Amino acid sequence: MRFLSAVALMMLFSFAASYFLPWWTVAIVCFFVALMFRLNGGRGFLAGFTAIFLLWLVVALVKDHANEQILSTRMAELFKLNNPYLFITVAALAGGLVGGFAGWSGALVGRSIKK
Repeated sequence: MRFLSAVALMMLFSFAASYFLPWWTVAIVCFFVALMFRLNGGRGFLAGFTAIFLLWLVVALVKDHANEQILSTRMAELFKLNNPYLFITVAALAGGLVGGFAGWSGALVGRSIKK
């Protein structure tokens, strides 16, 4: 239950922070949520990765649908990818890694403070 609550809060606060602040604020959010929930290292990474991967995937798909896949198709061609959805998935994976490593760092800092 704590894991799902952490994922939900990471998604909510990251969406709100990204609306007004730069993209990298998702790392700060994941760090502090993992720290506050006292997740262990693996769960911290998994929570951050899952939250940001799903958030970026959903936001990219919604925005992609709104502009009729113009930008994602052009970006996929630029990166020599066959499918615009593949580009969106790769971008979501990159965001997931940022969130995962931030969550892992927050969990490890929380563990070191606990000792």
